[in-house]
Amino acid sequence: MIRGLYQFPWRKNWTMSLDSRCLISRFSIVSALALEVGPLYNTKVVLRRLKTAQAQRRGKRAIEVLKKLARRRLMYHSYSMQVHGYISSLMSNGHSSFTLVHGHHSSFSLRHWLQQSDWLPTLEATLALDEESVRKVGDTTTGGPAVSRHSRLIRVLMRDLLIGVNYLHSHGLAHTELRLENVHISPVDRHVKVGILGNAAYFHENAGSDNAPENNLDRRQMMIAFDMRCVGFMMAKMVLQELMDPLIFTKFKSFFTKGHDPSCLREYLLRVLEHRLSSGNVGLQILDRNWGAGWNLLSLLLANKPSKRISCLEALRHPFLCGPRWRVAPSKEIIRWGLGSTAVRIAEEYIYSRPQRRKLSHFIELMEMLTPHSKPKHWLEVIPGKWRFLYSTGRHIGLTLRQPPARVLIGDVCLTVARDSKLNNRLSLTSDIEFTVMRGRNWPHDKIGVNGKLVGYSSSRIQAGRRLYLKEENTTSQHVLAQKLSSQKWRKVIPFDELPSSLPAVKLVPADIDLTMKLDDPLSEDVDAARNVIQEVRTQVPPELFDLSKLICGTYVDSRLLILRSVDGSALLFTRSCLDENHR
Repeated sequence: MIRGLYQFPWRKNWTMSLDSRCLISRFSIVSALALEVGPLYNTKVVLRRLKTAQAQRRGKRAIEVLKKLARRRLMYHSYSMQVHGYISSLMSNGHSSFTLVHGHHSSFSLRHWLQQSDWLPTLEATLALDEESVRKVGDTTTGGPAVSRHSRLIRVLMRDLLIGVNYLHSHGLAHTELRLENVHISPVDRHVKVGILGNAAYFHENAGSDNAPENNLDRRQMMIAFDMRCVGFMMAKMVLQELMDPLIFTKFKSFFTKGHDPSCLREYLLRVLEHRLSSGNVGLQILDRNWGAGWNLLSLLLANKPSKRISCLEALRHPFLCGPRWRVAPSKEIIRWGLGSTAVRIAEEYIYSRPQRRKLSHFIELMEMLTPHSKPKHWLEVIPGKWRFLYSTGRHIGLTLRQPPARVLIGDVCLTVARDSKLNNRLSLTSDIEFTVMRGRNWPHDKIGVNGKLVGYSSSRIQAGRRLYLKEENTTSQHVLAQKLSSQKWRKVIPFDELPSSLPAVKLVPADIDLTMKLDDPLSEDVDAARNVIQEVRTQVPPELFDLSKLICGTYVDSRLLILRSVDGSALLFTRSCLDENHR
């Protein structure tokens, strides 16, 4: 007897070639089943024969889950693969045969779609995106047509996927096998279909009897967090096509296995994908849009701690999926993230005209007012690590229009902070300044030379302090900042009605300084050559990184950005570096 949601008769004259465990045979059910199975008349279905005991167990599990979700079957069929029933019989050798009958939603999984050379226009045509679809996901008009089309498609797919996963979570189920291979796109109703729920698990199964409510809550949180992490990996592959390469995706996953904070993922991927700037990559541009909202959603989906991961409903309300046309009230964390992301992108462009310098200074001051960590004990937990220098509000001197005695090209400048002991408030600061000494007249076109490194070391003690603002009558920057703070956009976020006279900061009390220089090859036997190199490095690099005693306080720190202030009041902006040496 064959059982399921519909009754299937077994006829001996049916022949099927099923040699593998999950071989698929597609056909249209015609008049032979018209009387017995009316709803499936002239409908294309898939017969999937499951041969092993594990495969049969997963198929039966999918039937059980579908019965649990039958109360809202229309909702289930909209966002999940339809299971019509199964065919089961006893074979001559004593083993049972189990064939699952489920809906046919094209021959491509989402992974197959993304691997096609013309996947973007083909998938747009399959989904039949119209003006209504554009309105639902928000309109994006900046960044070029290719970026706009790709961004719109990602929003459509992600919203459909999250709605389907949220439907499972709201019914006490976790999918546990969310992958691109298990997701299909139906050209009939133009919805993303979550794969067969053969490995779905209930939140409240096998819970202990002693602390049942606590165990159920922990199990629910862990299983939802696992599904959301899988959704994050799927989103990353949909946005960044390079992650479809198994080697690059292995590097991508190693970032998380090593315990790095997902908020620093952009800094890591710019090097792994060999893009110094995001403007050369469509996927990076999509994540950078709308104040870096895509990176924020990706970091929340892939958070290391399960309790920090975003839920389906929260993700559906995220600015990245809502678009600029949907008015979403941003939280203080989103605004803080947007300020930092925009400041980083302006600094990466390396075009420091006067308007850009004013914008960067303005963003840095706003970030300092929104700092999440203002006490020394918080800094001792967050600040240890390696930070890459991005920008200084002080002077900027390069090689242009100068004839220095030694032509030096500055590379990465990093500040490494380590905590001497967990029992005190002392930190060790190490500045690494990488540079290249270029020799010859062809240096504007040929940057090959002698590589070197200047290393400075200092030990500092931190304590609570305040940063004082000097109020002057005719200060243009302060007037502009006061106008910004009084606007309606910032009034709900900034906890000040007017420009404050001081802000909490962490005071740095430095000790002795040790400075060393290393070169791959000797320049000459003349000591003056090394002296000229050091002098040129000091000219181009902010003096605070050469002389760490000039760093007097820290005003902002989070998991990815750091702002330190020097004696002359200039601010130094750093981003956390999570790159290994073998990826350079």
